[in-house]
Amino acid sequence: MPQSLKIAIVDDEQDMRQSISQWLALSGFDTATYASAEDALKEIGADFPGVVVTDIKMPGMDGMAFLKRLMSADSGLPVIMITGHGDVPMAVEAMRIGAFDFLEKPFNPDRMTELAKRALRTRRLTLDNRALRRELAAGPEMVQKLIGSSPVMQRLREDILDLGQADGHVLIEGETGTGKTLVAHALHAVGPRAARKFVQVACSAYAPDALAARLFGPAADGAALPAVEEARGGTLCLEDVEALSQPLQAQLLTFLNAQGTPAETRIIAVSNLQEQDKTLEDLLRSDLFYRLAAMRITLPPLRARGEDVLSLFTRLSEQFAEEYGCSAPEVSAQEAAQLMQAPWPGNVRQLINIAERAVLQNRRGSGTIASLLMSDNAAAQPVMTTEGKPLKEYVEAFERMLIDNAMRRHKGSVAAVMEELCLPRRTLNEKMAKYGLSRSAYL
Repeated sequence: MPQSLKIAIVDDEQDMRQSISQWLALSGFDTATYASAEDALKEIGADFPGVVVTDIKMPGMDGMAFLKRLMSADSGLPVIMITGHGDVPMAVEAMRIGAFDFLEKPFNPDRMTELAKRALRTRRLTLDNRALRRELAAGPEMVQKLIGSSPVMQRLREDILDLGQADGHVLIEGETGTGKTLVAHALHAVGPRAARKFVQVACSAYAPDALAARLFGPAADGAALPAVEEARGGTLCLEDVEALSQPLQAQLLTFLNAQGTPAETRIIAVSNLQEQDKTLEDLLRSDLFYRLAAMRITLPPLRARGEDVLSLFTRLSEQFAEEYGCSAPEVSAQEAAQLMQAPWPGNVRQLINIAERAVLQNRRGSGTIASLLMSDNAAAQPVMTTEGKPLKEYVEAFERMLIDNAMRRHKGSVAAVMEELCLPRRTLNEKMAKYGLSRSAYL
């Protein structure tokens, strides 16, 4: 068991806590003892590197109140409760609140050791997963591009982390321009194969014979290895997987079957299927489809991402303004609402184009964002989604954008933002807390 994890023993009886500590220390565990729950809480909080063993009946704060405090600070902290004879109903209630397990006095020391091992394994997994999630949030460049605070984007980042660590093949689906290839790269970057090759093949870019040679060989003289060999041990990303012919589907299935379990090479299949009357399951043989779709990620369209549209537009327009050596366009309240209402058939790719053209327009001193939206969505009249949003949502999104932009311009200077937006400090602080904006992110 890693020495960085410890067992905190909390009991008001000195003999009992010393006895438990000595036994666990002899079993190879690192321990710390506390005479009261109050003393323990001074050192045990969220992300505590270990587990807690506590008596239920103690003077002052008892074990049940202690458990509730621990669970409110970190619901993933394993807590083992020690109960006297006749207190089993109380221990069962503790389990309902969130305790890991309980021991009834007098208990078998070997049972204590076994429980401690299980609890520490659980804690190690929890802490490792949290560390990976933090790494994902500030991780590889391609993951940072998956910005957005909407629930669907938060869920997407969680899915990337979870599936990135798994061994199974993955199917990525979504509308054109939603970033499917970016997600494929991110899955590879956060997984155990990150140091191995990531090989990308656009299936629709090849004629059938050329695609067969690219995937399985024989390669032309002087050409690179076939993709299945080039990606061996790493990740093979098949874009437009629906373009595979029936013979190639059979070859791919044979390759997958020969790999064993877990697969030596991971396949990430990307589907760009746009036909409304057909699904990928219709176009692929079923045995191949279910192998490739062992795990699935469906990317959200831009129109489902709420105020992420404004965050993305601001970030993109600032990048283009820096590239072209000019200022980014200021977005009015009406234009913010139009950006959020637009149907975005081309999704993020279309938003990138709009942001670049808005910067070029602003440099010339002519045109509006609304005119760009109208011309870009001429086939979708009027320029808004079929579902309206409450006015409050538009107002809050615009307000958040203004504060975010001002904080970014002034590099986190609260005084400068207060002056620009004519807001007292308390109001600014309340609004930043409401919209999840942290000054430290702008310094």
